[in-house]
Amino acid sequence: MKYVDEYRDAEKVRLLARAIAAEVTRPWTLMEICGGQTHSIVKFGLDELLPSTLTLVHGPGCPVCVTPIELIDAAVELAARPGITLCSFGDMLRVPGSGADLLTARARGGDVRMVYSPLDAVELASRNPGRHVVFFAVGFETTAPANALAVLHARKLGLSNFSLLVSHVLVPPAIAAILSSPDNRVQGFLAAGHVCTVMGMSEYGPLADRFKVPMVVTGFEPVDILSGVLACVRLLEAGRAEVGNAYARAVHAEGNLRAQAVIREVFEVCDRNWRGIGCIPSSGYALRPEFRTFDAATRFGVGGGGSRESSECISGLIMRGAKKPHECPAFGSRCTPEHPLGAPMVSTEGACSAYYRYRLRASAPTGT
Repeated sequence: MKYVDEYRDAEKVRLLARAIAAEVTRPWTLMEICGGQTHSIVKFGLDELLPSTLTLVHGPGCPVCVTPIELIDAAVELAARPGITLCSFGDMLRVPGSGADLLTARARGGDVRMVYSPLDAVELASRNPGRHVVFFAVGFETTAPANALAVLHARKLGLSNFSLLVSHVLVPPAIAAILSSPDNRVQGFLAAGHVCTVMGMSEYGPLADRFKVPMVVTGFEPVDILSGVLACVRLLEAGRAEVGNAYARAVHAEGNLRAQAVIREVFEVCDRNWRGIGCIPSSGYALRPEFRTFDAATRFGVGGGGSRESSECISGLIMRGAKKPHECPAFGSRCTPEHPLGAPMVSTEGACSAYYRYRLRASAPTGT
């Protein structure tokens, strides 16, 4: 397939792996931010092509995984209320709350719909004026423009029966939190290309300067990722804490200015709780006061907190790069995609689901 196959070319991958090996003179630890990158790394075995002194660890790059458990519980509660239709992307339906997930809520009689776009939810509200439609607005900066446009469209249509349960999180504050952690071991970052396509690269320079850590924007195919690794290693070896772009075919320094404008029109920055990690200041979006009538949490009085994560789940350590999935005692036994303890095991971008899908047999103890 043109524009995909050339970025999965085995010979190009081998050449990049050899080039990386030729550059590395000391141990380095890099973190990829995006869960889509994590799945490519594990699926294609890219980390196994690298020198043993170069370690890739996995970041909090899955918005489904970091959606706080209290908002999962809020979505489940809303789905159970008469007259409410809860709409969500498919990944969210199986993410465990403190007591149930959205599929369980649907099995109990709740009106839970899987949609492919927030505009699907707006259309559903338009066609069903007797029901209130809530869209579970989850995502990094990447999905924020579409969710903002859904609110603007609902306002234009005069819909009073549509709202968002907002759980938007932002990447740069999460990077700062990881680098500020006392157990941090990350020395370079592979930044998420899709986020930078929307937001540009301006937020990463101050982080690189502040923490003296290089950051390279990368895509999601094997050649993209290894090109980013090579660029990051070269910066590390040269002692240069700079921002690079190994995804120039999609990412421009300024990003998508129209998308940024619609985000600013509808959302404002707020503190946000990240599942397994905790509250990160200024790391989320909330609806601006003039759009609060579209805020499901305020309208229905849900999402107030008090929910508890499974005591066995170490997803916070995994998403901070302190542990890898197979180092969890519950991995593949008490925690599986069918019976997950945490969100990273069920999300299609979760690190645990990647290891379960592609490396369960290799990581299982001998004799199992």
